[in-house]
Amino acid sequence: MGYETIIEDDIDILVAGAGLGGTGAAFEARYWGHNKKIVIAEKANIDRSGAVAQGLYAINCYMGTRWGENTPEEHVHYARNDLMGMVREDLAFDMARHVDSTVHQFEEWGLPLMRDPKSGTYMREGKWQIMIHGESYKPIVAEAAKKSADKVFNRVCVTHLLMDDAKENRIAGAVGFNVRTGNYHVFKSKTVICGAGGASNIFKPRSVGEGAGRVWYAPWSSGSAYGLMIEAGAKMTQMENRIVLARFKDGYGPVGAYFLHLKTYTQNGVGEEYESKWYDDTKAMVGDYIDHHPTPTCLRNHAFISEVNAGRGPIHMVTMEAFQDPHLEEIGWHNFLGMTVGQAVLWAATDVDPKYENPELTTSEPYVMGSHATGCGGWASGPEDLSPPEYFWGYNRMMTVEGLFGAGDAIGGTPHAFSSGSFTEGRLAAKAACKYIDDGKAEGISVSDKQIADLKEKIYKPLETYKVYSNEVVAGTVNPNFINPRQGLDRLQKMMDEYCGGFGVNYMTNEKLLSIGLKKMKALEEDLEKVAAQDLHELLRAWELKHRMRTSECVFQHTLFRKETRWPGYYYRGDALHLDDDNWHVLTVSHRDRKTGEYTMEKAPLYHLVSEDEKEVTEHVH
Repeated sequence: MGYETIIEDDIDILVAGAGLGGTGAAFEARYWGHNKKIVIAEKANIDRSGAVAQGLYAINCYMGTRWGENTPEEHVHYARNDLMGMVREDLAFDMARHVDSTVHQFEEWGLPLMRDPKSGTYMREGKWQIMIHGESYKPIVAEAAKKSADKVFNRVCVTHLLMDDAKENRIAGAVGFNVRTGNYHVFKSKTVICGAGGASNIFKPRSVGEGAGRVWYAPWSSGSAYGLMIEAGAKMTQMENRIVLARFKDGYGPVGAYFLHLKTYTQNGVGEEYESKWYDDTKAMVGDYIDHHPTPTCLRNHAFISEVNAGRGPIHMVTMEAFQDPHLEEIGWHNFLGMTVGQAVLWAATDVDPKYENPELTTSEPYVMGSHATGCGGWASGPEDLSPPEYFWGYNRMMTVEGLFGAGDAIGGTPHAFSSGSFTEGRLAAKAACKYIDDGKAEGISVSDKQIADLKEKIYKPLETYKVYSNEVVAGTVNPNFINPRQGLDRLQKMMDEYCGGFGVNYMTNEKLLSIGLKKMKALEEDLEKVAAQDLHELLRAWELKHRMRTSECVFQHTLFRKETRWPGYYYRGDALHLDDDNWHVLTVSHRDRKTGEYTMEKAPLYHLVSEDEKEVTEHVH
């Protein structure tokens, strides 16, 4: 293989993935590590990468404590309520107490935040959301990260984390390849902060054929945050806690601004309010959680799904009233032009004018990502002043692998972080990583030439497979000796949809289905050893597929382990169709053995550190 090997040595902090979490890590690392070598590796370009790449029209996590609007304690209570109790409250509170300073920093850097002309406060879209002109959100934040880093490697896809050969379970850097030149990149580093993305396109999407790729979450988010960490032996948590979104049909335009700012509302296909119809049904399933305010998102989904299944669909967003006001009509269109252009284009292309026609809503396929409104991700240590012993092992946001830290989608248990919270988590991880190094925890790291050579061979194997067997294609892309990444992805998505509770089966699964799915996953993993790539683009797709596969396997394991229906509207265990607080008011934690591939599942205690009156936080001293 004629690709050059490029070794970047003596790195103190390697940031893998430069979305909002990664950029926050690079920025803060320079503050605490003036003389440290900070390197960023990003598979796209840092200026337009991550979930915020095409813009955002609101910052969804801002306390407003300087104006007495909200407190971190209230935010933890809000997240706990929406997640049906399942939150790592030490991590959530830690993020919430620092997030406002992040947002103020964004404004200093030039991000236009809308202000109330009378009060001077930021203009609110909802209790936690503030409105911004955010088309250039990512380039503005990326600039701060670029100025902080010693080097930024754009177009380098990180495929594997390096492990220390001198000490068991310690990180030593990462490897990957340049998606343009094909060169092999080796990053030897004392710490790694994983800011890679969560997982879209692991479940079969509603958008297929010419619409493929029009999904809600970033299509380039390939589960690398989880694929990298699971392969390194890091424990994961709450990976069953996927999210299903109620969004505008086919374009997946967000509905939050419409509900909160335009004051629109939903109706069924015959013009009726429908959520109250399903109150008794939901109460029987989840008990008093249905009486919480605001109603947990999954339970609103449950009413939506149930109403459609009862034959009274589709569900519409009632826009015709609000759009009679020219100002609100303009805001409604601008909201998409600044963050989801595809939705505006789709309405225009299909003659849908929300001023004269109420658009359809739908529920999406499931996504697995820890920075939005669900809590899946890595099992990370919390801060020393808040975390009970079971949640603390030395350094904030460090995984169960020494020297491996996370931010954004990579961190489990911190829902409702969104963009500002992900950046904040990156800052917290970087501060802890600097302390880890300063405490001498990264001394004596050794990476053998064999480990580097073995990973190089593994990375480029799909190209070699294609080269050897490409002449044996029997028809189209059918080959008896290999599959291509598209074929592998179709197969993965079909399995996840049918066996793990996708939209095609109305989000329903059970123990038997999950067990069959895991068996089929093993067969898929074997076949992916024969995935072929005809060029560097397909090599990228091959490794994204492998990360998606590893993520999906973990989702299967967690969904099988939690024997209850904790989040109706996100998924249903047909053999355990009720929430079971007596046995499952716990966090799920998994560990995949790096050598055998076997999973160990356990229950971790779920501590409510913020009191019910929202005024006190339990502190711990270590």
